[in-house]
Amino acid sequence: MLSVLVPGGTGQLGSALSALASSEVRVVAPSSAELDVTSAGSVIAAVNALAAEAAEAGRSPLVINAAAYTAVDAAETDESRAFRVNADGARVIAAACSSRRVPLIHVSTDYVFPGDSSRPYEPEDPLGPRSAYGRTKAAGEDAVLGSGARAWVVRTAWVYGAGGANFVETMRRLEGERDTVSVVDDQRGSPTWSADLAAGLLDLGRAVVSGRAPQRRVLHCTNAGETTWYGFARAVFEEIGADPERVKPCTTAEFPRPAPRPPYSVLSNEAWQQAGLTPLRPWREALHDYLAGK
Repeated sequence: MLSVLVPGGTGQLGSALSALASSEVRVVAPSSAELDVTSAGSVIAAVNALAAEAAEAGRSPLVINAAAYTAVDAAETDESRAFRVNADGARVIAAACSSRRVPLIHVSTDYVFPGDSSRPYEPEDPLGPRSAYGRTKAAGEDAVLGSGARAWVVRTAWVYGAGGANFVETMRRLEGERDTVSVVDDQRGSPTWSADLAAGLLDLGRAVVSGRAPQRRVLHCTNAGETTWYGFARAVFEEIGADPERVKPCTTAEFPRPAPRPPYSVLSNEAWQQAGLTPLRPWREALHDYLAGK
């Protein structure tokens, strides 16, 4: 049985983890206002409370860090704030977990890679972030892995789900507002439903506390398969019964953004499967269930 603390607990991933709470898994998921991950005192108190509650209830404590500054474009002009959450916050959490010997799963991103690969990125591939967001997340990974904590970094990508703004909801809104929608067709990745990711993280958590912890400390976890944002948008239109021909392809150059996006950010899930963890299902199947309200 698990007692799980989820900093960043009211975002898309935190909400999905909360939804998986059961008699076997107790989830405490404070919002960023309730638990400021940059405040060492607050984090230490939260981890101490988790460890004490777990010991009293005969459960295994676990922290899944879902707290992150994810405003990718805003980070280009506010990198210091992004760094405080994504790097300093991760360091504070890892130090608290190390002190109480509480295992930690830290969630990271495909943006730590340069995006110039022609094959799915493996966990050990060299990093090369090209955005402020990516740099701060890479620094967070280093902080966690160098902390001495019993910690795992799990990179994911293109996450959508309940509890926050996301690409799927944007496409659903635009379908009702516009005759056509232009979406970039030269960036590839793996859309990942937060509910499936949450289940995968708990799968890892159970392995960690039951003596089956992966030897690799960095893993990738996304829904299977890949597509472009254009292909993703067409799939959304199809799933909601709209004409996918209303989605028009464009290039990244035609849709400039402050932060550079990785042209290719597909993450290999092979190491995840080699660790004996359950692979996530195909992304299109997950999208269908999300839009069907399952």
